[in-house]
Amino acid sequence: MKTAIYCRVSTDNQESEGTSLQTQLEACLKYCHSKGYDPTHRFSEAYSGLTLDRPKLNELREIIRNEQIDIVVVYCLDRLSRDPTHGVILTQEFEKHNVKLEAVIETVDSSELGKLINYIRGFASKLEAEKIRERTLRGKRERAKEGRIPHGGFARLYGYDYDKIKKKRIINETEAYWVKQIFEWQVNDGLSTNAITYRLRSLNAPTKRSQYWNRSSVIGILKNRAYTGKTFAFTFHQGTNSRKPQDEWIEIPDATPAIIADESFEAAQMQLKWNYEKSQRNTKQQYLLRGHVYCRECGRAYCGHIDRVTRYYRCPGKNRITAPVNRCLNNNWRADKLEALVWEKIEAVLDNPELIIAATEKQHDEANNLSTLESEAQQVESHLRALDREQKKLLKWAIIDFPEEMVVSENRRINKERSNLESRKAQLERQIQESSEAATSLPRLEEYVQLVREKLTGLDFDMKRLALDMLTIKVWLDCQNLEITGTIPVEDADVVTKSS
Repeated sequence: MKTAIYCRVSTDNQESEGTSLQTQLEACLKYCHSKGYDPTHRFSEAYSGLTLDRPKLNELREIIRNEQIDIVVVYCLDRLSRDPTHGVILTQEFEKHNVKLEAVIETVDSSELGKLINYIRGFASKLEAEKIRERTLRGKRERAKEGRIPHGGFARLYGYDYDKIKKKRIINETEAYWVKQIFEWQVNDGLSTNAITYRLRSLNAPTKRSQYWNRSSVIGILKNRAYTGKTFAFTFHQGTNSRKPQDEWIEIPDATPAIIADESFEAAQMQLKWNYEKSQRNTKQQYLLRGHVYCRECGRAYCGHIDRVTRYYRCPGKNRITAPVNRCLNNNWRADKLEALVWEKIEAVLDNPELIIAATEKQHDEANNLSTLESEAQQVESHLRALDREQKKLLKWAIIDFPEEMVVSENRRINKERSNLESRKAQLERQIQESSEAATSLPRLEEYVQLVREKLTGLDFDMKRLALDMLTIKVWLDCQNLEITGTIPVEDADVVTKSS
């Protein structure tokens, strides 16, 4: 039978636990051999078990949806997921496509009682994982205060090697040379980050991990104060990209030797700011549809591009900097023609009172419904917590040999109720998001539409830009056609063919 093996660790270093990727894979292969299974697919990754969004797990789920396998083999169930809710989602998905789940060191019971026990055990695994994460984070904080860099991706910085014994960075002279060059090109030569990226590629400057230099790596180096010898840890909120207030950062003393002087770093920040402001000034009056045009081929937002004196909208996927490989093949669009065509359609919408009234009334309804939706969402969340408590009690009944048929029946009822509640919760979250956006934008939309209708002809650039923002206009381009979408429907503009 066609079989997929899935192996997972939370970190790159779990050898001591006996659950390394290689150890799991060997055990799973041995298990498949003993059962006579054909392991046609093998997936291994280092990723948290508290999320479903994992690259290799996504690949596994895709082949399951395509019904390419019969069995999934894991070392143990918590390798598949540490979140009990996620575990239920995955096992139901497997059952839907007639895929059997088996574990090397555990028995996967598909009965209702077995599902209950696995659910509660998964809930305990989740709690334990949270405790482990908290203990790990607490230990990292203490090591940071002692002057030692927390191990992981944070420790590996271009220009340095990591001393595992001293827990500090040491200068990598080869990479440090290129760091100095980057700052010198930016501060002394006034090169843009794109120009620096091109130069690094043309000179075959070594990279730390990736095959190509890219603009984000250059910006990351220019903005990183660690190159001046100042090292800070825990600058971001856990699991997010939002930065903490600076007074919550933890400075790690003497952890990173300086490569760049403070004066050079500050000069680079000034140059970056000046380049950004110059870019904004250059593009503000040039491209009416900036931020509103998207590529149907790769999903990127189009950007303005000048070829000699002619303005174009161009997919950044065609750019050698942003896409050195797998470049997008979508066409450029003449800016003057595209802007005139789109604005003609928007103007027709703004001059249609019935259409505007219908759209604003719909947003009124959505905005007024916000408090009701939020109240119901709180009730649903409360019911879900109550179901968790009920299933914990059920497990205690099962342990003391309470009649199994009653436990199974009650568990089946709870699972059905949970499934309905989770579906309603997801629906409410979508509706709350829509109502919240409507409540925020409605007053501005009504005021703006009234203003625009009073002087529809002769609108200046900023008023037109505001119209695009208010109507949440998106223009989707493929090689030959465009599609316009927004808050208020754009009449007769669903698909427009590009002129030759």
